[in-house]
Amino acid sequence: MAASNSIFTISPSGNVARISLNQSLSPPLSLPLNRSSSVALRPKPRSSSLVLCSTDESKITAEKEIPIELRYEAFPTVMDINQIREILPHRFPFLLVDRVIEYTPGVSAVAIKNVTINDNFFPGHFPERPIMPGVLMVEAMAQVGGIVMLQPEVGGSKSNFFFAGIDKVRFRKPVIAGDTLVMRMTLVKMQKRFGIAKMEGKAYVGNTVVCEGEFLMAMGKEE
Repeated sequence: MAASNSIFTISPSGNVARISLNQSLSPPLSLPLNRSSSVALRPKPRSSSLVLCSTDESKITAEKEIPIELRYEAFPTVMDINQIREILPHRFPFLLVDRVIEYTPGVSAVAIKNVTINDNFFPGHFPERPIMPGVLMVEAMAQVGGIVMLQPEVGGSKSNFFFAGIDKVRFRKPVIAGDTLVMRMTLVKMQKRFGIAKMEGKAYVGNTVVCEGEFLMAMGKEE
């Protein structure tokens, strides 16, 4: 039987094709496989973005599973309002410190004032845009300073104290209803002989400084 000069191929679609052996092979069959073509045949690595997306989704899911009362940290209580009232002579509507959250005897105190729409100064300041008056922010900070300077650790007595001066006061941002004013007062110098204290203070809402300044206060004498 004579050798055939043709071969038959069957395509994936089922069609039969005849190829003559006398014809030159198609160029793709004679091309050598180079490195670039072999790399192209390798499977593509998985996209890392899919992994990150999955991680973010799992993080969000985990946060949703945390109870709301445990999701946000509460301010600690070093002195509550009753202890504050035992130190400061101020009373409603002029007691502007709600809680002491940090206290270093004879050095500093950090306290908070919860600013609410029910504060009695908001109806007049201002009716359409409730903003805490800057002078009351300074007063609240001075009361925090009073908690430090009226304590026995600095030779203070639980009596009245008064402003002797304020310097370099700056108001950086308005404080509105709903904010929590966090105030830090640090004792810089205490002249026990004259009953004069110099203090530095900063007030924050979140991570933003809203007020800062230097304070001079004089202690009153016990009657």
